[in-house]
Amino acid sequence: MSWYPIALPPQAGRRVLVTGANSGLGFFTAARLAGAGAHVMLSGRSPERLDAAVAAIRDARPAASVETLVIDQSSLESVAAGAERLLAGPRLDGVVANAGMVHTPKERLESVDGNELVLATNVLGHFALLGRLLPHLAPDARIVVLGSLSSRLSTFRVDDLQLERGYDSWRAYAQSKIATQVFGFELDRRLRAAALPVASVVAHPGYSISGRTPFVPGVNEPSRGSRFADALQAAMAQGKHRGAEVALHALTAAGVEGGQYWGPRYLTRGEPALQAPTRVSTDPQIASRFWTFAEGVTGRAFTVGG
Repeated sequence: MSWYPIALPPQAGRRVLVTGANSGLGFFTAARLAGAGAHVMLSGRSPERLDAAVAAIRDARPAASVETLVIDQSSLESVAAGAERLLAGPRLDGVVANAGMVHTPKERLESVDGNELVLATNVLGHFALLGRLLPHLAPDARIVVLGSLSSRLSTFRVDDLQLERGYDSWRAYAQSKIATQVFGFELDRRLRAAALPVASVVAHPGYSISGRTPFVPGVNEPSRGSRFADALQAAMAQGKHRGAEVALHALTAAGVEGGQYWGPRYLTRGEPALQAPTRVSTDPQIASRFWTFAEGVTGRAFTVGG
């Protein structure tokens, strides 16, 4: 018997932000939440792709309560503008910090703010966004930060987060994902220290690929070649619709606690299961250095409580 899909608790009356929701893991996360009755805000940098995602959700679920919010996670100005719009509305019951750059550039590029582009997109944008949104989260809200298996496959240059001493596309992705996990775990430590009723949970989707994912017009349209190539990896891979179940479990399941690390049972695929993160990801000293760095490059203090 297949474990997919997991049963979600009723989400009626809850408001959730899913970043990077126009495709991939973010889209399937948003679609499942909307199907369970949540009001879902889908953010992304392309209005056209967001509209396509909403159309796909409503095609399957005409009564879905969804809206879009344009945010370019690599731009601090765009993040600030998106946060202002969110702060003008009702409180949020959850945030899935999913947006990220997977296909990284071959050469080091910088964001409009002068930060290394992959780090800016995958980590710094969420750091800046959540720093503004934290007071706007409802009691018992959950933040789910999307980590990666790549955190087990790379070292972490905490003294060269901008990769100014040496860049390659793999290190840019892996290091940004390690930083993401460092941020997620440190955020939960600070929430606990401040006795705030909000939890930060880190989740990774295993090895989830487009060619194993259902065809969704305007959202997921892999070529025949991509489907064939990805089918050869069936023993170790799963579709993004299944990978999204981990974040959904972390966000909605009873018994999930802040500071936990969830991923697929068989590491690269399978139903959600509690796992052990890398030591680097949970090291408080490394986290403190990252936090200070992130506040500096985003130009804004991220104060938890107080």
